[in-house]
Amino acid sequence: METIYIPHLLTKIERKEVIDFEEFLPDLETLTPVRGRLQVAHQGNYLEVKAKAETIVTLTCHRCLKQYNHRLALNSSELIWLEETANQTDSSSAEIEVALEDLVENLSPGGYFSPGDWVYEQMCLELPHKQICDTECPGISLTDDATDATNTESSETVSDSRWASLEALKRQLP
Repeated sequence: METIYIPHLLTKIERKEVIDFEEFLPDLETLTPVRGRLQVAHQGNYLEVKAKAETIVTLTCHRCLKQYNHRLALNSSELIWLEETANQTDSSSAEIEVALEDLVENLSPGGYFSPGDWVYEQMCLELPHKQICDTECPGISLTDDATDATNTESSETVSDSRWASLEALKRQLP
């Protein structure tokens, strides 16, 4: 998606631009392209951004470590304030104090808006915090099948083959 020069929005009909897109976003690994519609409207001193999009991502279950596919749907909107002082920092000081009310997204009225970056950020926010493949996921199966005679402590043999190299390393330790 091409960046939007914010002053050009003022020349558009109803001062807004609507973008239909279907593309892979850099840094967001998906099985299908991200498909959706984005609307950016210039409202004088702020941009009103709305988007609906969806894609399919492959996640790793936090319980059993298996991979599964997850439909990622986006239905988001945001107000981005337009300020002349946006993105200007005082480089003479190592620390910058920011008031709580200043913790909002803002851009310069003569700058650019990147729809691709905005959609990427919103899609990342939609990723589930708890990645569980199924509500009935039992997790990794651990079994107590054998003990290691060379070690004084009992050793659990794990049925999951992904732990085999760790078991081999444990046997090498004195």
